[in-house]
Amino acid sequence: MKVPFQKMHGLGNDFVILDGRDTFLRMDGGRARALADRKTGIGCDQLVVLERSELADVRMRIWNADGGEVESCGNVSRCVALLLGGNHRIETKGGIIVASVDGDDAIVDMGVPSFAWQDIPLAYAMDTAAMPVGWESLQNPFAVNVGNPHIIFFVDDVEAVELDRLGPLIERDPLFPDRINVNVASIGDGFVRLRVWERGAGLTRACGTGACATAVAAISRKLMNGPVEVRLPGGALTIEWAQGTSIRMRGPGTFVFEGMIDLESLV
Repeated sequence: MKVPFQKMHGLGNDFVILDGRDTFLRMDGGRARALADRKTGIGCDQLVVLERSELADVRMRIWNADGGEVESCGNVSRCVALLLGGNHRIETKGGIIVASVDGDDAIVDMGVPSFAWQDIPLAYAMDTAAMPVGWESLQNPFAVNVGNPHIIFFVDDVEAVELDRLGPLIERDPLFPDRINVNVASIGDGFVRLRVWERGAGLTRACGTGACATAVAAISRKLMNGPVEVRLPGGALTIEWAQGTSIRMRGPGTFVFEGMIDLESLV
């Protein structure tokens, strides 16, 4: 059965989006990996399936390129908002988010961040605002769950960090039973520069939830005042947040191309 798909990206973080609201689409880790393969599939960082929801306007399921299903993705949320148009409540595995469109940008209410160690989750209790742990030069990170789990290290120079080597070590450390997204950030003059090792996807040009998590960490540590401009390799996002409130993320999403794919031929 051939089904339509759309390819989009958020600041270089790219997705294949399938609409399963009217036609049931069987999706699992193997099929998601096949679709994400850049040589034999369509190629993407994440595979997205839209489904009907009993709780919101639409349900959004997300698989990383390694076939693991994840809770949330900020860049996907912006792209889906722009694809659907208007205002929508979107059900994700990490909770319900609210998205709207303003010109070429999407504005997404990502919900209230969680700071408790068991909500990240961590393997055991510790202060998540200044974790007494480290990996080589990366020390005393900040951990937060913004729909999915993130750890943030503030460093002098993000480019000097061997994130391609340290990222997978930290992601799969036993301290993180659900694995973790790894962020390295440096404070600039009125902005934050950020690089992200994304759980299940690797180094990425942009990570919306990583930008949200890093802005929350920077504001919590009084390194920045909101709104925070977060500059990633693929471009910039604007994040607004204050203690006890929801995170609001603003940024673009880009349509690339569309086509048809025979799902049964993949696996």
